[in-house]
Amino acid sequence: MTPFDLEQTDRLLMTTKAVRRRLDLERPVPRELVVECIRLAAYAPNASNAQEWKWIVVDDPELRRAVGEQYRTMTEPVVSKILEAKLAAGDEAGARISSSILYLAEHMADVPVIVVPCYDIDAAASRYGGWIGPSAAPSKMESGMYASIYPAVWSFQLALRSRGLGSVLTTAHQGDQPAMAEILGIPSTWDQTCLIPVAYTTGGDFRPSPRGAVEDSIVWNGGNGDE
Repeated sequence: MTPFDLEQTDRLLMTTKAVRRRLDLERPVPRELVVECIRLAAYAPNASNAQEWKWIVVDDPELRRAVGEQYRTMTEPVVSKILEAKLAAGDEAGARISSSILYLAEHMADVPVIVVPCYDIDAAASRYGGWIGPSAAPSKMESGMYASIYPAVWSFQLALRSRGLGSVLTTAHQGDQPAMAEILGIPSTWDQTCLIPVAYTTGGDFRPSPRGAVEDSIVWNGGNGDE
């Protein structure tokens, strides 16, 4: 079997970033490209291969405007306070991130495509109930459900990056899922696991972000092994 090109693979993994300021708000994103990336994401591992996900894709300008306004409403009050605190503490790096979050909130309506990956809780409840009885069927999101959709979300973002597009996983809208559900006609039994703006990127290529030494975050054998 032909091995992967490790240099290219490692570059993809190290430079797929949370893109906010560098989303190209002017260049349209073809629908077929979004579908292609979702198709690749569908190969991600998930519980029982049940694929209990739904991908809400928004490219209609009026709907984007409504989604963007709701996202801004949920984001700005909280992040503005965080930004003030970071500035007061002299945390320049943290303040830059908060500023970029506010920038995205102000421009979310202008992003060419917005994707809301949802998890069908009803479908999962039926599956669990069929195996172990209705009383044990979940009625809300649990860790196993997130584990069955977030790998697909990350695969989607990697597929976007490999094709010259940027994205960022956001969750601010979850503070009022019913409001977003009303805007997009999403059933209440579908959990809106995140919201992802999708666009081509501006500027040059991305570089790896600074990270701490990985050795400092590894605990071998639960701390009872090697020092």
